[in-house]
Amino acid sequence: YKPTLHLHTTPEPGDLIEISRGLYQHWAVYVGNGDVVHVTLPPGAANRIKSVPTKKATVKKEKMKEVVGDSTWKINNSLDEKYEPRSARIIVKEALGKVDKRMEYSVIRENCEHFATKMRYGKAVSIQVSGPISCVAVVKTKKG
Repeated sequence: YKPTLHLHTTPEPGDLIEISRGLYQHWAVYVGNGDVVHVTLPPGAANRIKSVPTKKATVKKEKMKEVVGDSTWKINNSLDEKYEPRSARIIVKEALGKVDKRMEYSVIRENCEHFATKMRYGKAVSIQVSGPISCVAVVKTKKG
């Protein structure tokens, strides 16, 4: 995987990771030891997301390199200027506490960016939803 802002940027626990997926961005919370916590939809859900706007999603903890794959990524804590970030300890504890939980997923109200910002700031915010492109899906499949 390849970082985009600074070639040697190493995320710190509690950092938000923005992963470029082409037309949309996927978001995750870095929790340390090379792991991120993020929201995933079942395989194939991305193809059906327009016809069924709300789905069940699962919160997963996975290796960042597996989630990022060949995509570019960056640490994006840009909302720190607008919202007070919680302590790294609280962010990580709350994110890890959500692992394996199922939640509603909505492109507009409860997407991967909402989840990540809720963990960092205690408030769910999505810049993508207010812009032209939304975080449409988080599909993680294992080949093999």
